[in-house]
Amino acid sequence: VQLVESGGSLVQPGGSLRLSCASSGYTYSTYCTGWFRQAPGKEREGVAAIDSDGSISYADSVKGRLTISKDNAKNTLYLRMNSLKPEDTGMYFCAAGTEVRWNRRLVAREYDYWGQGTQVTVS
Repeated sequence: VQLVESGGSLVQPGGSLRLSCASSGYTYSTYCTGWFRQAPGKEREGVAAIDSDGSISYADSVKGRLTISKDNAKNTLYLRMNSLKPEDTGMYFCAAGTEVRWNRRLVAREYDYWGQGTQVTVS
């Protein structure tokens, strides 16, 4: 299983980005997939997740600004990011898990596979 993120960039506050995560070796339709971020000196935190049945979870800090979606036919996960703030800065990772519990979709330990990350800087 391989996950490859793209789309990170330097953006001004209030700007927008769309991150993508392409997968190979499995199909998104059967996994729970999520986006996590990690700022320097901080722990990795869950941002958004979408389960195999389409159920979605968001961190409170991003509700209304970030939107997770997936295209099962393309095996690609997306994160649309609007109204970006400096505190959104960090390395963004996508992850996939086979047995992610519904109430722990934003917990990193629940996930089995990780990409290498893409950097988002809001400044």
